Amino acid sequence: MLKEFRAFIMRGNVLDLAVGVIIGGAFGGIVSSLVNDMIMPPIGVALGSVDFRDLFVVLKEGAKAAAPYASLAAAKEAGAVTLNYGAFINTIVQFLIVGFSIFVVVRAANKLQKPAAAPPAPATKDCPYCLSPVALKATRCPNCTSELKV
Repeated sequence: MLKEFRAFIMRGNVLDLAVGVIIGGAFGGIVSSLVNDMIMPPIGVALGSVDFRDLFVVLKEGAKAAAPYASLAAAKEAGAVTLNYGAFINTIVQFLIVGFSIFVVVRAANKLQKPAAAPPAPATKDCPYCLSPVALKATRCPNCTSELKV
């Protein structure tokens, strides 16, 4: 059982998948930072100094303090139930960037791959009488001795 497990783990597909998951996690962190730290702040400034992470709707006021809340953190601290649509917008932007990045990488990888070679031309044909394989240039079938048209 251990030998089978070792053979399974050492297969190329499993190792490729493990590397892909690790790199994907790191790439997700980079994209998250790109969205939160580089893209959304200028958009927020253009829309009137809005921090997208602090866009929310109070569904139920908190027990510790009444609305309005200055930030999402203040609402959570007060125990309010909120609908965090700003965080959702951030997540959508992150998803679109990751999706586009993967598209670009796959497209580039597809261009680097050589096109599949055309299958070789057949070297034999089937005898119309006995259906045995016969050389293309043969005039008689070696199995049933029928005359063949060239």
